[in-house]
Amino acid sequence: MSNSSSSQFAKPRIDARALLGLHDPADTTDWGPIRAAQLHAGSQLALFLVAANVIGAALVTLTLAHCAPLWALALWGTVAAVVSVAVAVRRLATRHRAAYTASLHDVRATLLDGLLLGLVWSIPPFACGIRADTTTALNLWVVLSLLMTASAVAMAALPLATLSFLGILGVAIAAMMLWTGGPVLASAVVLFTALLMIGCFTRAKALVVVRASEIALGERDETVSLLLREAEEHSSDWLWETDAQRRVVRASPRFAESVGLDTTTVNGKSLLEVLAGPTWEAGNFASGLRDLAEYLKGREPFRGLLLPVQVGESERWFEIAANPRYDERDIFIGFRGVGSDVTEQRASADKINRMARFDTLTGLPNRLYINESLAHAMTDAAKWGSRCAFMMIDLDRFKAVNDTLGHPIGDRLLGRVSERLAVLMTENEIIGRLGGDEFAVVVRDASDTARVERLAQTIVDALSRPYELDQHTLYTGASVGVATGPRDGRTAEMLIRSADLALYRSKDAGGGTYHCYEPQLHIAAEERRVLEQALRLALQKDELHICYQPVVDAGSEQLTGFEALVRWTHPELGVISPAKFIPLAEDARLIAPIGEWVLRNACMEAARWPGQARIAVNVSPEQLHNPGFVAVVTSALSNSGLPAGRLELEVTESVFMRDDTAAVKVLERILDLGVRLSLDDFGTGYSSLGYLSRTRFSTIKIDRSFVTGASKGVREALAIVRAVVALAQSLGMATTAEGVETEEEHRMVQNLGCTKVQGYYFGRPLPVEDARGVAQRAARDRAAA
Repeated sequence: MSNSSSSQFAKPRIDARALLGLHDPADTTDWGPIRAAQLHAGSQLALFLVAANVIGAALVTLTLAHCAPLWALALWGTVAAVVSVAVAVRRLATRHRAAYTASLHDVRATLLDGLLLGLVWSIPPFACGIRADTTTALNLWVVLSLLMTASAVAMAALPLATLSFLGILGVAIAAMMLWTGGPVLASAVVLFTALLMIGCFTRAKALVVVRASEIALGERDETVSLLLREAEEHSSDWLWETDAQRRVVRASPRFAESVGLDTTTVNGKSLLEVLAGPTWEAGNFASGLRDLAEYLKGREPFRGLLLPVQVGESERWFEIAANPRYDERDIFIGFRGVGSDVTEQRASADKINRMARFDTLTGLPNRLYINESLAHAMTDAAKWGSRCAFMMIDLDRFKAVNDTLGHPIGDRLLGRVSERLAVLMTENEIIGRLGGDEFAVVVRDASDTARVERLAQTIVDALSRPYELDQHTLYTGASVGVATGPRDGRTAEMLIRSADLALYRSKDAGGGTYHCYEPQLHIAAEERRVLEQALRLALQKDELHICYQPVVDAGSEQLTGFEALVRWTHPELGVISPAKFIPLAEDARLIAPIGEWVLRNACMEAARWPGQARIAVNVSPEQLHNPGFVAVVTSALSNSGLPAGRLELEVTESVFMRDDTAAVKVLERILDLGVRLSLDDFGTGYSSLGYLSRTRFSTIKIDRSFVTGASKGVREALAIVRAVVALAQSLGMATTAEGVETEEEHRMVQNLGCTKVQGYYFGRPLPVEDARGVAQRAARDRAAA
């Protein structure tokens, strides 16, 4: 870049017409000062031009004295002298009138000077030369050639005047030599004149180039000076210099001001002492100052060195750079460098760094900081042959708080959680928030495995205590997954993955506990991944099918309907338990298409059954939070021809855990179609009675765990079953007891007041053909009765 610029600057393109004064170009070049330089250069040799004309006139008079009257020669010489003096006066006057700038007219006016001189000096060749002999003509040519050369030198800066003068006189001499000496001499005159004109133009162009360069350099120097003055006035940069003994010499006022001293005090002091400030006596130096001492001692150049400096009551940060200096004998004479106060820049950088690495809600380190800390911990563990650990923490039941009480309460709860976690940390641990309700702990030294596990249990216990927020008592526990490196992962990514798998096992166990990573967890995760991939293709490959479990009247034991239960048989993996693939489908967001497929096929099958047997279909919260689900139900009923009253949708309490009312609106629209609604797994989850009065349920299903507990005489289970039955009766709802497997359980739930029963005692989930047969027999029996 610089070489190219220099080349263009040394040889700028000059417009020839502008150089002659015939044209004013429209480029960015300022020709005013350049034209002034041309006129000034022409005025410098004005007296030389007068002398050359006077001497030339005398020589011409002597040369032509034998062939022309003396009075004529005297008259011509006088005219030549007067014209040359007039031209000189004009040149000298121009120098004072246009010292800095000149117009296009000023340059064009010099044409008159050249024309007058050319006409005056062309008189001798034309008047006398053509009548003289060859010797006289040659002598006259020599004299006039000298005059032309002198004029070309004196007037070269003004090419318009010089070229007109040389052109007129050259033509006159060429004509004389053609007449007296022949074409060869005339050609020589023409060639000589042409060379003089070329030389004159070249010299004029060189003058313009030099002047243009001077103008550009002047502008650049002025700009640099302005910038330096601006920097001096507003910048925090300063210069510093030391001698061979590292003492400050020639301290600049800004340097002295930056360190809180005056120039007389700074000069002669050790640079290290000046920068150390109050810490000099105590010897408690910053690491940057120690680095500076090493550079000075080793006489090494350096740059970008950051130093904390105590100036008065405040700490400032300096960034300095320097090079060693040597004299002409290559003897070290000290350092010279620059410095800058970068306190504000460092504060801004620290703020940006904190924003990039700390969570704005809790103030804890964020995912980036935690990942960096884990990578450092693993590096140190590998270096020293020790171990580090990583904990993944996930809050239990946090989503329910967020959905029911709103995000502001959820955010405040996260703040309280972070406070409890921060109190538990020591210098050996770093706690951070990964996002949402996920936290993580980096344990730098995990050599004591028991201590790491105690910390995990302490975290579970601390986060399980209730929280008091805005008159709400909130209960949320925590699940923790622990992985130890390098045993459970040799990279940060692998260790995080292992801790995540351990956390998943804790969540799968019901939460409120911690688990350490075990190799079989990876096997389970891989199995889960394979199952998820297979499940995504199960619908396409027709691997899913529906079984139908009978639901009977508790008193008459007559069939009232069936519950549709989806089953999956993989060609290679065999029968996959619903307990395994249903949660997987929910996590992988596959439950909606699977649920729609079950709904459509169940309605199509139920429409073929005789009588009024109902079909119950489970619906996931994800389906109900989609407003388009109403259209799915409508389409399934329309395509199958099944009456809406024979379709019963089973929902769980988790549908009502979100704060919005989208699911409730969808249920209301479905109920308006005439479809019945059943509440499944009542009492095992959310357990809020408010939605029972707002939603038109037809049936409450009592979970199998309560039926089993009641049959074994568990008092709490018996009390819950009685309470649910009483609640349903008061609201005009039926109750269905699930999981009835024996006659004793049947009699018990019948005595407790349950209206319907479902379980192995009355039938396992049946293939479609068997269920169709059961429905037909029940219809015949009812018709016979």
